[in-house]
Amino acid sequence: MDRMPKWADVILTPLISLLLAFAISALVILAIGESPAEALKVMVEGALGSSYGWGFTLYYTTNFIFTGLAVMVAYHGGLFNIGGEGQAAMGGLGVALVLLSVPWPHWAIALPAAMIGAALFGALWALIPAWLQAKRGSHIVITTIMFNFIAAALLNYVLVNVLRPVGSMDPASARFPDATHLPKLSDMALSFGIEWGKNTPANVTFFVAVAACFLTWLLIWRSRLGYEIRAFGKSERGAIYAGISPVRVTVIAMLISGGLAGLMAINNVMGEAERLVLNAVEGAGFIGIAVALMGRNHPFGILLAAFLFGFLYQGGGELALWTSIPRELIVVIQALVILFTGALDNMVRIPLERLFSAFGRKGA
Repeated sequence: MDRMPKWADVILTPLISLLLAFAISALVILAIGESPAEALKVMVEGALGSSYGWGFTLYYTTNFIFTGLAVMVAYHGGLFNIGGEGQAAMGGLGVALVLLSVPWPHWAIALPAAMIGAALFGALWALIPAWLQAKRGSHIVITTIMFNFIAAALLNYVLVNVLRPVGSMDPASARFPDATHLPKLSDMALSFGIEWGKNTPANVTFFVAVAACFLTWLLIWRSRLGYEIRAFGKSERGAIYAGISPVRVTVIAMLISGGLAGLMAINNVMGEAERLVLNAVEGAGFIGIAVALMGRNHPFGILLAAFLFGFLYQGGGELALWTSIPRELIVVIQALVILFTGALDNMVRIPLERLFSAFGRKGA
């Protein structure tokens, strides 16, 4: 049987899966006595109908790009890293320690240092699961899940007993120095005389995330290390025969993956909260799994999928605010998107393959 064209697999399959997810979501909305058309209108206007909505949508998109790329890199190495939640949390700790320990004179100097801290702490949190997988055969899924909970407990302890300012009842660090505050996209627009995205958290980290997409593409598809990661992920036995070290590739792939997840903290800790707080990640580590699956584990696809989930997050908030539809329904929609683009992917792909095969035989 002839396989369908690459463009159909990359674009058509996830698009049909997405439409199926939205169709089921519309039925759920009808079942609770609401109008799907009105719900869609509120979501689109809330997420994309104003610069305020765009600001929040791009903020969420930035978070999901980093966690999606983290899942992608591990996936190409044959690893399923679902520890992005904990790695991003540890990245936030790295950002806080860097910014609170040095009197930074300007954000442009503090940003690279904070990025190093975030990536380093995220990578180190992925190191032990990687080593256990490579040397002891422990399953990466189990260990990364466990490390999510360990990270949450550790962060709670550090915030309450170490970083919390004297006299404060809030389990959070002190605010970062004013000089380290990242420029918001609204500030950048205002410098050109454009009032855009006022009072939204979107900041320069969005451009860092887009750059990360390009750099990970170079890494995975245009470097020797990327070739080794992909070769090992496709066939461990073949990679070993070619002289590729399984331990080396496993550890390096997970370090890069953890570092990318940790970089998310630049957006939500340094850029938005401007201090380290509990639960700063807010589930973005798990959403990254869906983003990577829907984006077909390609940086460009992840960029688009992250934007979709950013739209769902912001649009869902507006839906809960202005209608009687509960916000939990957005979780249902996200779950349906994950279900159709991930677990039920073959339900769409196999019929499409048969369809293209049938057209191919007719053409012949």
